[in-house]
Amino acid sequence: MKKLESSLINMTLVLTCVAVVMGGLLAFVNHMTSGPIEDQKKLALENGIKTVMQAGQLTVTQTDTVRTTDSKGKEQIYIIYNNEKGAAVQSSTMGFGGELKVLVGFDAEGNILGYTLLEHQETPGLGAKADQWFQKGQKGDIIGKNPAQGLTVSKDGGTVDAITASTITSRAFLLAVTNAYNAYKGNASDAKTGATKSASAP
Repeated sequence: MKKLESSLINMTLVLTCVAVVMGGLLAFVNHMTSGPIEDQKKLALENGIKTVMQAGQLTVTQTDTVRTTDSKGKEQIYIIYNNEKGAAVQSSTMGFGGELKVLVGFDAEGNILGYTLLEHQETPGLGAKADQWFQKGQKGDIIGKNPAQGLTVSKDGGTVDAITASTITSRAFLLAVTNAYNAYKGNASDAKTGATKSASAP
């Protein structure tokens, strides 16, 4: 019986030591990689802003955060990167597979300059086509359009061709773009705004 108790204590001590060492290693690796990961995210955002604004160089003069409440009482957050050409606005909505997050560039009048998908969980080969489907020269081209005139899929009486077999994703995408426009132009209902520090994008 003594041997059994002894081996149980030894096993518990060994497992505890292993867990502590592994936890320490994971914390160390996380600490070492968190900086480079944040740098990569920042670079990706800067490049995304330049892409949607159709500009090789631009300066983000001010960053605003707009918070609204949708019809279901859920908080919606929009980040607006104001610059000399207009603004790049980060917006999100629920698509077919989950959250669909976009970055949309608008000129001073609110016309769409460009967009990029930041995150999505849409079906590959179907809803995931949104990253290209609505770009200039493509079937659902929205570049140059102003959301104030309405962005609706043709199935709902609008003029935008939906992604084949992905009407839900198309509706969600166009809603995210329209909401981004409303946040930029101050038309978002129940909006609360807060300016953050000015930042520069090289």
